[in-house]
Amino acid sequence: MQVTRRRRNPRPKLLSLRNPATLLAAGVSALALIATSTALAQTVQFGTDQVGETTDRGLVVSADQYLDPYGERLVIDNGKIMSSEVSPDGTHLAASLTDGGQALAIVDLDGWRVQQLVSSAASSTPRLANNNVGQEGPTYSPDGTQLWLGQPDGFTRFTVGPDGTVTAPKTVTIAADGSKRALVAQPVFSADGATAYAAVNGQNRVVAIDTASGTVTRSWAVGNAPRDLAVVGGKLYVSNEGGRKAHAGDPTINSYGTQVPADQVTAATTTGTVSVIDLAAPDAAVGSIDVGLHPTALYAKGGTLFVTNTATNDVSVIDTARDKVVQTIATQPWPEASVGYEPNAVTLTDDGRLLVTLGRANAVAVYRYTSPQEPVSYVGLLPTDYFPAEITTVGDTVYVSNTRGIDARRPNTSGAHGTHDTTSSVQRFTLPGDRTIRSQTAEVFHQNGWTSGSVTKAGGKARAPEPVPQRLGDPSPIKYVFLIVKENRTYDQVFGDMPQGNGDPSLAQFGENVTPNQHALAEQFGLYDNTYDIGTNSAEGHNWLMQADNPEYTESTAGEYMRSYDTEDDALGHQRTGFIWTRAQERGKSVLNFGEFQQFLTKPAGASWQNLYCDTLNMRSTGAETAYPLVSTSPIPSLNDVSVHGVAKFDTSVPDIYRSEIWKRHFRANGPANLNMFWLSSDHTGGPANGPAQVADNDLATGRIIDEISHSTYWKNSAIFVLEDDSQAGLDHVDGHRAPIQIISPYARHGVVDSRYYTQITVIRTIEQILGLHPMNQKDSAASPMRGAFTRDADFTPFTALPNRTALTDGLATPPPCGVDTPAPQNPSAAAVPTAKVPPSMRGLAAQWDTWKSKQHLTGPKAIPDYANPAQMDHFTWYESHAWSVPFPGEHKLYAPEDVPGAFLPSAENDG
Repeated sequence: MQVTRRRRNPRPKLLSLRNPATLLAAGVSALALIATSTALAQTVQFGTDQVGETTDRGLVVSADQYLDPYGERLVIDNGKIMSSEVSPDGTHLAASLTDGGQALAIVDLDGWRVQQLVSSAASSTPRLANNNVGQEGPTYSPDGTQLWLGQPDGFTRFTVGPDGTVTAPKTVTIAADGSKRALVAQPVFSADGATAYAAVNGQNRVVAIDTASGTVTRSWAVGNAPRDLAVVGGKLYVSNEGGRKAHAGDPTINSYGTQVPADQVTAATTTGTVSVIDLAAPDAAVGSIDVGLHPTALYAKGGTLFVTNTATNDVSVIDTARDKVVQTIATQPWPEASVGYEPNAVTLTDDGRLLVTLGRANAVAVYRYTSPQEPVSYVGLLPTDYFPAEITTVGDTVYVSNTRGIDARRPNTSGAHGTHDTTSSVQRFTLPGDRTIRSQTAEVFHQNGWTSGSVTKAGGKARAPEPVPQRLGDPSPIKYVFLIVKENRTYDQVFGDMPQGNGDPSLAQFGENVTPNQHALAEQFGLYDNTYDIGTNSAEGHNWLMQADNPEYTESTAGEYMRSYDTEDDALGHQRTGFIWTRAQERGKSVLNFGEFQQFLTKPAGASWQNLYCDTLNMRSTGAETAYPLVSTSPIPSLNDVSVHGVAKFDTSVPDIYRSEIWKRHFRANGPANLNMFWLSSDHTGGPANGPAQVADNDLATGRIIDEISHSTYWKNSAIFVLEDDSQAGLDHVDGHRAPIQIISPYARHGVVDSRYYTQITVIRTIEQILGLHPMNQKDSAASPMRGAFTRDADFTPFTALPNRTALTDGLATPPPCGVDTPAPQNPSAAAVPTAKVPPSMRGLAAQWDTWKSKQHLTGPKAIPDYANPAQMDHFTWYESHAWSVPFPGEHKLYAPEDVPGAFLPSAENDG
């Protein structure tokens, strides 16, 4: 009945909110407009700006920021910079890269150009065995004739030619310790270059290597996850990002097979140390100095050692004569939030100015420095590109390496954009005077949306309830928030066919006949066509949603994800301010979790996709309990305690309609919590059914969940946020980070097209504002609650789920025992669902892809969201959603897996 009615009636007219004036036409009073503009005093600055646009404030990126770096910028269109170093003669910069098919770039600083690229590609000269790179390095020998690049099992040692290019790669192997690979971080050299000291990050030790033979000559046990090294006098200093070894009775959390001291609520590390090795007495006990949390970069000058502590947002100053911290420098430029700036590199100029990169603030902090004991004086900030990670000086010139450059704007053949079109940049400038630095400080504040009073707490006279209160802690009629997290789709892939929004129909792989519920929800509750996910992949995306941040550890390990991925099971990946659920608990709010951020899954025998599909039908028709109870758990105690363990984490062989059915039973028996979190992952694709069938399964599960909530007594006090963890697995004509976001509530502004700039961060801030949760860090503190997306004039009309129009069993190699799915009729005015039958001429190619798919860890208890090569995964899903008859955008034929352009790119967690 519902399907027929929607076919016969014209589409509801969606009112555009592209211009502020149209808000009045939407029935918003002048008073509400004034209130909204006050509450949106931070990121309202973006207006309807789109990511990729250059405005008078700079280039818009997807992390609630503008980019307008001070000085000159050299964009590197070959991936993200993990680390870099300038050659001893100051003529070249060597940078390790990831996510762009390259492992190493040599930059000619005089010519200001990329001079050489080195990778595992067959065309690379020289050629590497793999493109994995560590957190730190590459590092030049003291005489500049060698360059050492850290990789999973040791180093690749290059010879550096007179022109700065590298040749003759040789492998320096460090053996695995059981299951723990070396995962080397920073090397440093003795003054004569005869010995290289290496931080063996994966094995919690430092080794000495004879540089002539490549032989490990001795080893020292240090703290957890050693990262950076510095030699001062006759002592070797080591930053231990995971802090000290655990003592008996310490509460701990896992990190690459080591239990490290960690908080059981936030799951974050609780210690940070610098180890001290006396090279003159190598058999002496290794010393330890307590510093802040997540010590990363070390820089030594004049007997003083500076340590950046990314989690406590400060710099420890160590007097190496006494091995004592004599000063701690706070790097909190904005009074509204104490954490989230992520200092990660430091240097000291000859005229006594201390420069500290603030990775998450896209800035260099400048201080006047006199001596270790004399307190520094803060001068101000200079803007950088996206996520500065290294800083050094050559004469009067300052060089900064920016991990993400100008974001995912690398040119490609399709003309559209993907999140893996990553860039990086090198920036150079002469350090200006204090007056200029202070003026640039205001620019950094503008670019980050840092304004005073961004977090205003309730107080004084009580106010009438508002859906999104202006003041934190004021009442809201919304008592129950539902956060539904999906997997990997762009806006254009789902909504590109909706003419009301800014879509590209040619990129719409999963239009109305695949996602009828999402389309109907957009028509009823509003279409958001200028919203962005921040992360490149799942490791980053789930962090942004759960922590409103992607900690520096996850940024810096992107070249070598084998240490950990998604960081659910690694204490180093957790921000010390906790998660959205711990913030809720602090405020006395109840929490329920249905799969999100879970790490482990056990399945009973016989729990195949086919059997779980049939089991779902049986549960719905008979009311019986599941015949295949699953158990999904988290290593984070505070999350495990609030999780409903029968709802599976990521596993594409678990239908989302099964997940929604298990949730429904819990909901009817127990009701909702104040904060309810879901992970519906079938739209990732790659499971037993084909891509359109899996996206249709996800769409139906979403529709059923919203149907259930909206027909319950809780609906009048509910808000549902539906979004992707990231948008990595497809193309978008605006930007690869643009993603579908939906707000479903009686208080959502119905029937509009909202083209204002929103991100995952603004969604999290909106949830915090509704529930009265204090923001977690500077990112969500600066973000604007989405007050303009809500109205006080509630519309309590429920949503009735539409039946799927795509057969959920399409593409199965073996049909379910209960029979194949019979979908509802398609809407003839929308794009037809592609047939699941492979054309005869394409069966050989499809068989090659089936073989490829079977090796990608997409199903089962050990399923990994991003094991598959991203370019191959995107092509496979495109071919399935176009009936194996349409080439990928920008290409002229269908490729076998090994022939896909970009097939040499390492996947996020593929340790091959």
